[in-house]
Amino acid sequence: MLFSSVLLSGCSHPETATPQNPSAVATPAPTQPTAGSTAETQPQPTAPVPIVPIQFTDITKQAGLNFKHTSGAYGKKYLPETLGAGCAFIDYDNDGWQDILLVNGTNWPDHDGPKTTLALYHNNHDGTFTNTTKTAGLAISMYGLGVAVGDFDNDGFDDIFISCLGQSHLFRNMGNGKFSDVSGKAGIVPTGFNTSAVWFDYDKDGKLDLFVCNYVDWSIDKDLYCSLDGKEKSYCTPESYKGTTSHLYHNLGGGKFEDVSAKAGINDPTSKALGVAIIDYDSDGWPDLFVSNDTQPNKLYRNNGNGTFSETATTAGVAFSEAGVARAGMGVDAADYDGSGNASLIVGNFSNEMLGLYHNDGKGLFQDEAASTGIGQATLLTLTFSCFFFDYDLDGKPDIFLANGHVADDINHVQPKITYAMAPKLFHNSGDKKFEEVSKKMGKPFLHPVVARGAAYGDIDNDGDLDLLMTTNNGSVYLFRNEGGNQNHFIRVKTVGTESNADGIGAKITVQLTGGGKQWSMVKSGSSYCSQSELPVTFGLGPNDKIERIEVTWPSGHTDTLSNVEANQLLVIKEGSGLVTATKMSFAPPNQAQASPAQ
Repeated sequence: MLFSSVLLSGCSHPETATPQNPSAVATPAPTQPTAGSTAETQPQPTAPVPIVPIQFTDITKQAGLNFKHTSGAYGKKYLPETLGAGCAFIDYDNDGWQDILLVNGTNWPDHDGPKTTLALYHNNHDGTFTNTTKTAGLAISMYGLGVAVGDFDNDGFDDIFISCLGQSHLFRNMGNGKFSDVSGKAGIVPTGFNTSAVWFDYDKDGKLDLFVCNYVDWSIDKDLYCSLDGKEKSYCTPESYKGTTSHLYHNLGGGKFEDVSAKAGINDPTSKALGVAIIDYDSDGWPDLFVSNDTQPNKLYRNNGNGTFSETATTAGVAFSEAGVARAGMGVDAADYDGSGNASLIVGNFSNEMLGLYHNDGKGLFQDEAASTGIGQATLLTLTFSCFFFDYDLDGKPDIFLANGHVADDINHVQPKITYAMAPKLFHNSGDKKFEEVSKKMGKPFLHPVVARGAAYGDIDNDGDLDLLMTTNNGSVYLFRNEGGNQNHFIRVKTVGTESNADGIGAKITVQLTGGGKQWSMVKSGSSYCSQSELPVTFGLGPNDKIERIEVTWPSGHTDTLSNVEANQLLVIKEGSGLVTATKMSFAPPNQAQASPAQ
């Protein structure tokens, strides 16, 4: 919910602190009550302010997002039609407001239909968006699947990689609101069945490299006939097709890339990759990769620090389920969900398999805690494509969002308890390694079954709490605004690298609260399924309105530290310079320390 407009880095503002005095930022003025509240502007002890129940509101139509995904389906039951496409939050014009990019498929060559393209929507700063696809040069038809956002040329403007069935595309941000397709010139020419992708600097040379997942060896002329009932053609499972290797592209600088998949040790034709996440699972300062595979063992590529990777998924305990079975892995994310100091993993799996929640013990081993945390049983019948950690109520503990939907439109005929369309799910992190499903309390969006695929989070209205974007297969996009999530304190951090890559991807941000308590997070590209959440990092602070210390450890090894920082701000931190700007943001105080998801 938007309470006030916010000016970001590069803009003159009387409430912006100087780098020399970060604690000089003015304390946020009292804000207006949130919707449904009868509170005074300044809460009075004799008239407690009621806590506003946190709700997500579907604002897709009023925001102006008029988009429908095209899978190309027309009865042939081609495998790619089942996978859908992703979405991204990207501030492509650096105005400080998150814009939206939607990936689209296209019709098959042997079937006529309207031309479909990507869709880019510019944030108008008032809760609405304007379609700028044509003017941005992105009205290009392709069978798109995934998207990854990162500034590969370090010019200060974020670029876009679109993974496709067939030729994938790298679009360079020209800095004037336009993009140029530089795929061929750059040497980024992966073909095949590309899905999720991630930008990361695996050799820490200050330039972003690119990892691209590849699914199976499929084409129209290799399409197989499969049937659920023995009468009608159905979509084949990935087990029917051979796997393919994913690709690693090393950034050489000067706009050029080299395919180093074999040289780096990640060439593996047995993979059927759908999701990828950056995770420094052994805390050695080098970014590792977790890759979720469909019906094949997951992969965990440990960065050896010399340009090569070692595959360690089986020995680390993340290749299979607890029963030793390879599951149908899709979306994935990494975060320290229990304050252990170690990054753990979440993996979306097929129906009848439940979610994977791999806890990192800090010694190189993981254990699936989905069942013991309360998530396993609640996701047993769910087919989850997108999944990620995000702190929707800003209480300081990462919660879990799941975007769900089956791949077979006729699944209910053979499995009566499972449906094609499924409602999204939200799990509140209650601490002590427990999660509570709160989906039905979160508003109408969580009661509406859809065939969901991609999903991302971002603060579209600059009010501090995180909103949701979700795509559906052959259907509409959905934008859900977080209403009341900013009743707790927070801090948002945008990183600007100098010796490291310009986005600061891979930087570790640690927040030490005054009076105790510590959180950390990594600036990251990718995660979810074929999607990209915003690059700025949000920390929920609960009732804490002051931060003792913020430490940013950059990929280069340099560390910047801020002390005595007020909450409820957006901080822009530049490598080697520290604080560049600190911008006050909206905060809606409740009448007690912490907003609850179960009002």
